Amino acid sequence: MKTQNYINSEFVNPIQDNWLENYNPAIGEIYGQIPNSTKEDVEKAYEAAEKAFPSWSNTSLEERSKILSKIADLILEKLDFLATAESKDNGKPISLAKQVDIPRAASNFQFFANAITQFSSEAHESVGLGAVNFTLRQPIGVVGCISPWNLPLYLFTWKIAPAIASGNCVVAKPSEITPMTAYLLGEICNEAGLPKGVLNIVHGLGTTTGQAIVEHPNIKAISFTGGTKTGAHIAKVAAPMFKKLSLELGGKNPNIIFADCDYDKMLATTIRSSFANQGQICLCGSRILVEETIYEKFKKDFIQKVSELKVGNPSDSETNIGALVSKQHLEKVKNYIDIVAQEGGEILFGGNRVTVKDCENGYYLQPTIIEVTNNDCRLNQEEIFGPVVTIMSFKTDKEALTLANDTKYGLSAILWTNKLNRTMQFSKQLQTGIVWVNTWMLRDLRTPFGGAKESGVGREGGFEALRFFTEPKNICIQYE
Repeated sequence: MKTQNYINSEFVNPIQDNWLENYNPAIGEIYGQIPNSTKEDVEKAYEAAEKAFPSWSNTSLEERSKILSKIADLILEKLDFLATAESKDNGKPISLAKQVDIPRAASNFQFFANAITQFSSEAHESVGLGAVNFTLRQPIGVVGCISPWNLPLYLFTWKIAPAIASGNCVVAKPSEITPMTAYLLGEICNEAGLPKGVLNIVHGLGTTTGQAIVEHPNIKAISFTGGTKTGAHIAKVAAPMFKKLSLELGGKNPNIIFADCDYDKMLATTIRSSFANQGQICLCGSRILVEETIYEKFKKDFIQKVSELKVGNPSDSETNIGALVSKQHLEKVKNYIDIVAQEGGEILFGGNRVTVKDCENGYYLQPTIIEVTNNDCRLNQEEIFGPVVTIMSFKTDKEALTLANDTKYGLSAILWTNKLNRTMQFSKQLQTGIVWVNTWMLRDLRTPFGGAKESGVGREGGFEALRFFTEPKNICIQYE
């Protein structure tokens, strides 16, 4: 199957007719081709967006909201179809795609369909000066959105929805590893009546297609989710061009467990926060820190629960852990497991590849638990981004906080305690953009999302996203 670029509401082949192979990770085989787009394709997409911008930016909020709501409805109508496509493209269990990925993609469009009608500006009366100041928030123009492979449609729509809701036109690049649902979104946008050129989807490699978007002189903002190294490169290219940047990058998130927690709830949630989506979520709690008094009990119970997880074909409804996204990524994760001994760790469970019946060439790996005694090891400092967690104990609150913050990343943290004082102290002192207390991945789309330190720049979500995709302009009128 050949996916195509979506430019000016039409599906077109790449100008140079070059193609990339698209793999099904569950079986390790090629099942399609995607465009290997170049600067010329990006330029064509930009021209379509630029042409559409004057009309779209002046379209009423009610009309924009109506179209976004229609897109949301169509995503839900096609839930089973899209979930199957997402699972085949990404390797995640189809049950997860049905429960999380596709519904969230619809929610992204519906949320911003509503939010844009409530997004207000400010006014200030200058008493005594006979003047009033008010703020206009105007769309930027043509913006670039680049999304990752781990939550393909979920994160693709998380960027696109607020961008077009705000009146911008978009040149977007999904990951070349998981292009299918982005391709299908183009069909949905046509069915929903999105005007030509408002959204343009260009497929290809990050080093070529993504680079062309980032360095385009007239694409005025870049919203990117992906690795910290790539984010640093984007900033280096875009900053001298004075582009607006929103960078949601890597994480090495602590899961801090105190003895006074609700133990059963903690254990069940920690299984999810460790291994959901094969551990390929930037918010997974990959460093588990456990108070010493319950450490041995937790270790025994955690190993038992993890051993019960089923690694299998993503299309099997009983599968808990599907295939990793690619052979290359599987090898990267396995390389970390191979250095456990030299890093002073011990594998308590897992660590081996898994052969699944009728999917012998798929990219499967056991969920893996590694015990470490030193937070400075690579296993605790580098983002593995797979079904791998480390566990270690701590004695005091101060030690737990020090361990949690001792990393270059600062995306999220999970805290398990029923002590109010501890909750407030840790919530304030954890150097992360998000703190979950006695829960994980409970998201309210009104809240700001993003990280500290090398986990990113800027915030997405709610009105923060609408602020990013608009420029404020102050108007001062003196009437006396």
